[in-house]
Amino acid sequence: MRLKEEMPCRIMSREEKEEDEEVKMAQQQWCTVVNGAFSLQKKVVVVGYALTSKKTKSFLQPKLEGLARNKGILFVAIDQNRPLSDQGPFDIVLHKLLGKDWRQILEDYRQTHPEVTVLDPPDAIQHLRNRQYMLQAVADMNFSDSYGKVDVPKQLVIKRDASSIPDLVDRAGLRLPLVAKPLVADGSAKSHELSLAYEQYSLQKLEPPLVLQEFVNHGGVLFKVYIVGDAIKVVRRFSLPDVSKWELSTNAGIYHFPRVSCAAASADDADLDPNVAELPPRPLLERLAKELRCRLGLHLFNLDIIREHGTRDQFYVIDINYFPGYGKMPEYEHIFTDFLLSLVHGNYMKRSR
Repeated sequence: MRLKEEMPCRIMSREEKEEDEEVKMAQQQWCTVVNGAFSLQKKVVVVGYALTSKKTKSFLQPKLEGLARNKGILFVAIDQNRPLSDQGPFDIVLHKLLGKDWRQILEDYRQTHPEVTVLDPPDAIQHLRNRQYMLQAVADMNFSDSYGKVDVPKQLVIKRDASSIPDLVDRAGLRLPLVAKPLVADGSAKSHELSLAYEQYSLQKLEPPLVLQEFVNHGGVLFKVYIVGDAIKVVRRFSLPDVSKWELSTNAGIYHFPRVSCAAASADDADLDPNVAELPPRPLLERLAKELRCRLGLHLFNLDIIREHGTRDQFYVIDINYFPGYGKMPEYEHIFTDFLLSLVHGNYMKRSR
């Protein structure tokens, strides 16, 4: 994708002109929005979205679009082959695309259109795409309160030379088993692949760049904490099983796993040990999410959290993902549309002061 100033001039097709006119007309229209027993007149909120086809399919489901229309929200696809400033006007730009050029386009757009909310700032998102820095915000918090303690597993970054990994692990004092994850978290299937190493010298078989994390026994269950602005939703997912001392002493080599947590692996209705299944305390999650929203500068992300097996209040954040699969989050349609409306209302109140 090229920047706006590098794009040649071209004549818009009739379909493009009609779409632009439709968006402009929609934003000037007033619609009746039913809220409880009251009918309110509100302008249509136009949300331009730039998502991959896979993300569009999973996120923009018919139920979401239908509810959005009833609440006065119109989703409009952004044409990546046209200058962004020539499209809209938008109230919100929702995006999840890769590439340096796209980030620059969005940064330029944010400067020239301060009235538009861009979800989320490209530089803040980029911070989560590197596992070397992803968990640093959590580590820096030294988070602890009356409901529990939240930490991150001890980890080591390996950028090159797999043959040196055993020695580096030894010097860093990391304990086996170790979870290996790709350094770059770009949303691809490969970036979600995990490996579990039981003995030190087999680590030479791994492919840098990667991150090594100490494995923490957690009862085979992790908690996905979805965050949409101020809203929080928690679901259980099956995870890697615990590793006993006997298994650690008898197993060797490296075991590879595809993406561990997915919708099909839901543990919400499973017959689990109550000590494993108990969700993290709500006040702890609310305070943690609020602090991370501020530190990360993001509205849309999720946390993968585990509870150390045998404890009640020792938690670890093992991954943070930007704009996760909200289609798997219960009631995401209502949560997300309410969030979009709150953003527009907040911007309106700021401009009115």
